[in-house]
Amino acid sequence: MQFSEAWLRSLVNPQLDTQALAHALTMGGLEVEGVAPVAPAFDHVVVARILECAKHPDADRLRVCRVDVGEPEPITIVCGAANAAAGLRVPCARPGAKLPGMEIRVAKVRGVESFGMLCSAKELGLAADADGLMVLDDDAPVGEDLRRYLDLDDRVITLKLTPNRADCLSIVGLAREVGALTRTAVHPVEHADVAPQIDDTRDVQVLAPDACPRYVGRVIKGIDAGAATPRWMKARLERSGIRPLSAPVDVTNYVMLELGQPMHAFSLERLVGGIAVRHAQAGESLVLLNGERVDLSPDMLVIADETGPIALAGIMGGEATGVAAGTRDVFLEAAFFAPRAIAGRARRLGLSSDAAFRFERGVDFARTHEAMARATRLMTDICGGHAGPVVERVGALPRREPIRLDLGHLQRVAGVALASDAVRQDFLRLGMEVEADAGALVVTPPSFRFDIEIAEDLIEEAVRLYGYDNIPAQPPCAAVRMLPQAESRRGDETVKQMLVDRDYQEVITYSFVDPAWERALSTRQALALANPLATQLSVMRTTLWGGLIDAMRHNLNRQQTRVRLFELGRVFLSGDGRIEEPLRVGGVAIGDALPEQWGAPQRAVDFFDVKGDIETLLGAGLVARRATHPALHPGQSAELIVAGRAVGWLGALHPRLVEHFDLPGVPLLFEFDAASAFDVGLPRYTPISRFPQVRRDMALVVAADVAAGDLLGVLQQAATAIVREIALFDEYRGKGLADSEKSLAFRVVMQDTQRTLTDAEVDETMAALVAAAARAFGARLRQ
Repeated sequence: MQFSEAWLRSLVNPQLDTQALAHALTMGGLEVEGVAPVAPAFDHVVVARILECAKHPDADRLRVCRVDVGEPEPITIVCGAANAAAGLRVPCARPGAKLPGMEIRVAKVRGVESFGMLCSAKELGLAADADGLMVLDDDAPVGEDLRRYLDLDDRVITLKLTPNRADCLSIVGLAREVGALTRTAVHPVEHADVAPQIDDTRDVQVLAPDACPRYVGRVIKGIDAGAATPRWMKARLERSGIRPLSAPVDVTNYVMLELGQPMHAFSLERLVGGIAVRHAQAGESLVLLNGERVDLSPDMLVIADETGPIALAGIMGGEATGVAAGTRDVFLEAAFFAPRAIAGRARRLGLSSDAAFRFERGVDFARTHEAMARATRLMTDICGGHAGPVVERVGALPRREPIRLDLGHLQRVAGVALASDAVRQDFLRLGMEVEADAGALVVTPPSFRFDIEIAEDLIEEAVRLYGYDNIPAQPPCAAVRMLPQAESRRGDETVKQMLVDRDYQEVITYSFVDPAWERALSTRQALALANPLATQLSVMRTTLWGGLIDAMRHNLNRQQTRVRLFELGRVFLSGDGRIEEPLRVGGVAIGDALPEQWGAPQRAVDFFDVKGDIETLLGAGLVARRATHPALHPGQSAELIVAGRAVGWLGALHPRLVEHFDLPGVPLLFEFDAASAFDVGLPRYTPISRFPQVRRDMALVVAADVAAGDLLGVLQQAATAIVREIALFDEYRGKGLADSEKSLAFRVVMQDTQRTLTDAEVDETMAALVAAAARAFGARLRQ
């Protein structure tokens, strides 16, 4: 929501400068996202009138103009604009003027002295491009300072409103808030109705009263659709982010911004029969004002005539009945559409409109007549014409139930003494009805506040208007005890720091993801959102990989060739009628294994680099068992096993997905249950032996498809008490072995804490290990 500060101050003008006003709004719950001037700094620019315009004697493209700048004598200015002509009123920069990027001086142009410059909107910094001089209104006062005439010292304030504050999506609503926050009088908007001058009406039927409890319409005949929109209205529209189109459309947009009531004008000549507010029927479609044809579904509310839908109710009008340059008669509508009847429909169709934005959050259902009166007055004043009587259809409007606020409860929750009379006055300033009742206030919320339903909502309003800055900070007075923390469990920050120490950087990605990502990267069915923010964020993630790959690709596109990212976040799984939200650790690595340096040769990160990173978290008991995953390379993927339980996956991204995501290389991915990284157990003390250790190496020949980890596991299970370590240190294939065989060499370290080992004990232990390998895999000692 953006608006003109000058427009706001025309209704309420507290004794605050712009920054103080922005602070007051923010502390009142209406966060100010930005404040920007409507025009860059320039000075000595006045309104001028071109009296004469003649061709330059020595230049075909230049003209010599005699210009009235409000002084006793006209001045001469050489101008190169193609649209320069006698009678135009244009901006004129006088000598000494400082414009964006230039300073104006008296100068000779091809032998003719020029005493200033006639300006385009681009030269003044008011537009990105211009094809000639900026033409002002015919009644612009000659000699008037341009900044004052166009109110260019105004500022645009942008608010970041929360969805519950739809009442502040209008200047009137903002003025009411500012008046309440600053205790300043608010001037009402004049909206005297236009008495009917003709008898013409249009029959209106509301066939969906629950979705449209109030519909108001009015015929206005004989307008001039080509009439010029007043300069003040165009300026207010533009500074609110709306492009002026034509006077009838501008009037409806202006009323929406001023009062918060979206409106629409139909071309009466194009309507066939009466108006019906109903739900769409199967197979119906509509070409909207933006030229897009949309297929309608039965849960969408439409405005229809005898030919079918002519507008998507609360969202956008139809092209067939839109107001055109030759329109003479219009049917003006204002309605209250229930938020649930509008919410999500525009997003589903890929549309966005100011009307839908407001109706989805709730429009003041008591101000519909006021909006119609205001729009009628503006329309007839600007475009002429004669108005007919107002046609209204009313159903069951929302009820505003009284809320009882116990003043003692208010003091306890607020933590500060609030005077009941001051609270009552604050509520009245917000438009509420308030009655005192034995230590309580009975408050009826106004029609424009859909977010006030319970006593706690009123407490929030009372504290907000009292001022959060005025509430003293008091330390808590309560007995506090430290909660037990298992020593065997790591904290989140410890896990994150361990990954940071391994040269990874943390990212936080959206839990809402693209369904295409889920289909490509996950084996689980993703949960679809009923009301997604966007089509590419319409399901809940079942894996962290989608967000990690997207973040990696974002970095690669910005010349970061070595990327290592991780995320600690939840995924969302459904099954057996339940939804689970397990915490996962995920990561991605691409590029060089090490930063560029002299101490190590350059090489790409590989499977075993990332496996080593994971082992720092999950411990030496981690087993990476060969397995296939649809998102991983079939020859470079493994299932991660800890204590016999599958906890996650590790591998290279599948070549098909590397191409799909348009990546310059093959990234390594991992993901596992965070619990396996948190629960690490307590370390146990083992005394250091004073007796010598014995190392024996053995090379076992096994089938080529036997995993080294599986063989190592068998050896560790068969190890006796004197075995301290068994580790793989070599793999050999080639001469002396069959093509279907390989040799795995293990280091076996043996030691006792009480005595020196004998050769017989060592030989017996080695024999037991070889025998266990032979039983499990048919292994033999390599000769």
